[in-house]
Amino acid sequence: MAGVTVKRIQLGSQGLEVSAQGLGCMGMSAFYGPPKPDSDMITLIHHAINSGITFLDTSDVYGPHTNEILLGKALKGGMIERVELATKFGISFKDGKRAIRGDPEYVRSACEDSLKRLQVDCIDLYYQHRIDTSIPIELTIGELKKLVEEGKIKYIGLSEASASTIRRAHAVHPITAVQLEWSLWSRDVEEEIVPTCRELGIGIVAYSPLGRGFFSSGPKLIETLTEGDFRKHLPRFQTENLEHNKYIFERVNEIAARKQCSPSQLALAWVHHQGDDVCPIPGTTKIENLDQNIGALSVKLTSEDMAELESIASADSVKGDRYMGTMATYKEADTPPLASWKAL
Repeated sequence: MAGVTVKRIQLGSQGLEVSAQGLGCMGMSAFYGPPKPDSDMITLIHHAINSGITFLDTSDVYGPHTNEILLGKALKGGMIERVELATKFGISFKDGKRAIRGDPEYVRSACEDSLKRLQVDCIDLYYQHRIDTSIPIELTIGELKKLVEEGKIKYIGLSEASASTIRRAHAVHPITAVQLEWSLWSRDVEEEIVPTCRELGIGIVAYSPLGRGFFSSGPKLIETLTEGDFRKHLPRFQTENLEHNKYIFERVNEIAARKQCSPSQLALAWVHHQGDDVCPIPGTTKIENLDQNIGALSVKLTSEDMAELESIASADSVKGDRYMGTMATYKEADTPPLASWKAL
């Protein structure tokens, strides 16, 4: 799979061009066990860029803050000119408590802080990481629109947003990308969110396209997770659900052997075959895994292959929710109407 050329795609309708595959940077600094050494991660990031993976994804909550600082270090000395940099705001921790915020004052201060940590003058793609359901989406997007006009951000994105929230946001200022979890074992977005994005000309960024590592290692992944890895608490990785879900991995493994690729490459290729408006952003902390992920771009799937994979991994074939019940997702992401807010 060496020497695969990473093509470029248009994300959304406003002119943003990115590598057809991105790099999710979260696991370098947070949530998947202890942070990895900066020097190793900077080497990995440079290897990704030199290999054609130029769309880098971070957030102010990864660390918190340390992942943005890491990317700021990695992109010094001209590297920043070669990438499309995406970060996010909206999840804050105060006194150890998690809060979702989308009020205009917070939007602005979060952006200013991210610019400093990333050591840039402008963020290419700025997402609302989770939707603040206490504030009309129009107010949040209104502030983001001002930041675009001021040259602090180029494009606006949403993450885990409902279809109605996406529509209302897009009416205030064009939304360039919606980030959502989409993989062979997370397909519920295909019902309403993906069609809404396509109708409006919004690009789709698929996070966790390898099922948070499930399609790399299968059920044995859970045995390798270190202390502090939040996947240990996810419903899908609990013993009784994992026992059921391993069937999907086994079948994917069989098809991968037939296609002469790894199961993770097959799972990633399936996401790539959803269309040129979809950019998966698999994360990794190892160069060999990054190279393998790039190899997925050369895996060709026929309509029969796609149908076979989809019959194995239908939306209702996976046991366990994506997140613990306390985590906000697109299913609870509607915000109050602006009219009622103005009336208060």
